[in-house]
Amino acid sequence: MSNRRTFIKTTALVASGLAVSATALAKGKGKLPSFPGVIYTRNDQGMWEGKAGSHAPEVSVKGRKVTVYTNHSMSQEHYIVRHTVVTQKGKVLGSKTFYPDKDKKAVSEYEIPENVSGKLYATSFCNKHDFWLTEFDI
Repeated sequence: MSNRRTFIKTTALVASGLAVSATALAKGKGKLPSFPGVIYTRNDQGMWEGKAGSHAPEVSVKGRKVTVYTNHSMSQEHYIVRHTVVTQKGKVLGSKTFYPDKDKKAVSEYEIPENVSGKLYATSFCNKHDFWLTEFDI
C-alpha cells in the first residue's frame, strides 16, 4: 500500500508542477521553468544525469498525428508508466497508461485537433526515474 501512496503523491506533485510550468509558458516567459527534482528534460537531467536517452520521450509529428516513444525496457521492476501530450496552457490532449505485463514498448499515438498549434509537451513517467518532458511544435 505504501508504494501506491507514494505513486499517488508523486503523480499529484508532478501534475501540479506541469500545470505551473504550462501557466508560466502561456504568460510568455519564453522557456520552460526549471523544477529540479520534479521535471526532467534532455537539457536538465538533474539527479538522473545520463538517463535522458531512455527516459525523455521522443516525438514524431506527421501532419496532425503525433507518436510518442520512450526507448525504455518494460519489466515488472522498471517501466514507463504513462505518456501524456499537453498544451502550453495545461490542457491534456491525450494520455496512455502502460502495463509492463501487457505493453512491450512505451509507444503512444495522438491525433491533434485542428484548432491546436504551436508548442506542445510530451511527458513520460518512469516508475524509478520520475517525470520527463520533451517540447515539440505542431
